Amino acid sequence: MKGFDIFGYSFSAIKLRKLRAALTTLGVVIGIAAIVALLSITQGLQASITGQLNQGLSANTLIVTAGSGILGGAGNGGGPMGGGTAEGGSFGGFGGSNTGGSGFSLYVNYTAEINALLPDINSSVAIIQRSGYVDNGSYNRTVNIYGVDFSQYEALYSTTFVAATGTIPLNYSNNEVVVGTRVNDPGQNGTLLFSAGDNVNILWTNATTLPVKNETYLAHVSGVLGKVGGFGIGGPSDTGVYIPLSQAESFFGTDQCDMILVQLKSSDNATIATVSKAITDHFGGQVSVISSTAVLSLLSTIFGTIQLFLGGIAAISLLVAGIGIMNIMIVSLIERTREIGILKALGMKSRTVLTIFLGESVIIGLIGAVIGIISGWILSEVVARVLASGLFGGSGFSVTPLLTPEVIAGALAFGVGVSVIFALYPAWRASKLKPVEALRYE
Repeated sequence: MKGFDIFGYSFSAIKLRKLRAALTTLGVVIGIAAIVALLSITQGLQASITGQLNQGLSANTLIVTAGSGILGGAGNGGGPMGGGTAEGGSFGGFGGSNTGGSGFSLYVNYTAEINALLPDINSSVAIIQRSGYVDNGSYNRTVNIYGVDFSQYEALYSTTFVAATGTIPLNYSNNEVVVGTRVNDPGQNGTLLFSAGDNVNILWTNATTLPVKNETYLAHVSGVLGKVGGFGIGGPSDTGVYIPLSQAESFFGTDQCDMILVQLKSSDNATIATVSKAITDHFGGQVSVISSTAVLSLLSTIFGTIQLFLGGIAAISLLVAGIGIMNIMIVSLIERTREIGILKALGMKSRTVLTIFLGESVIIGLIGAVIGIISGWILSEVVARVLASGLFGGSGFSVTPLLTPEVIAGALAFGVGVSVIFALYPAWRASKLKPVEALRYE
């Protein structure tokens, strides 16, 4: 028989047992849908976070933090991944003020030492960070307060440290501040708590002295940043309040900084490696130097592991579906024993019988995979909308599912492959039936 005739015969056999075939296909559909939905959401999340990181990171920027470990504690100022502090109890990140027990700390004037190390270094910016509050008289909001040099910081993040309203003051006085878009518009719905040109109180709980004291000063809002996104490491943040570095030193009563951002003249790997080693050696190995490329590489590795883990969990349902296919085909073999005997008595070869049964499994796997891919995509869109709506609390999290050609091809191959593998034994048994014994079977 020709290949087309074999698959036509296989399809006819499936049509004769529609309900059984539908239930068998359903197992494949569920397994493929679970894999596609999980991988689409994971890849969409990775693309979203990577995009936001790229906005908040410059490829030619290094982040220097105290401590020799990559993942540090929060200390006084938290890490550059957006903000934990000992007082604020928020999210700690890479490096931060963790000294690893050595007592080493970074100071604002270390920027001059770093700038003098190599000609590959363009400039460096010290950042002092604390958790505090903004009070406009009727509303009090928790924020991350960053002490930066406005002119240097704007040069470093020229695409994100940009005022949507007002201006970034380059010749500033100590009472001028720049705020993120979620500070004056927390709900991002146009309901502004204050605007550029208004005055607000900046508060900080000083826990370094006893009794604990609330420090405050009246600040003038010079500008409100445009929307940045929430994953900038060391870069501008939608929930950040930016005050002059000199004011931060006075307000927080310290010249220690939480991180130093180093801008290089080139973003090639050789320059990054050379400068990183020079900075580490200069401070006797008591600092961590993190590059944006290393952060993105680490992120890709983490998400790759997550995808394998989630894909493995979803694949279990496909294995269950495969066992179902094997059981159904064994039952089908028993029911069609006389049919197989007649076909072999008429001269059909054993390999043709084998191909017919495998053809049925391929059709079931292919149909199940296609429906599963479509169902998985729809499911991922539903989950994304639910997450964005904030149905389970919070302000919602926006993620766009990403269905790549690799996922589609892998889902098709996996669905058909599992179906064929679990159909091999029943198909082999069918091909080995002897015509005389098959014709006698009742």
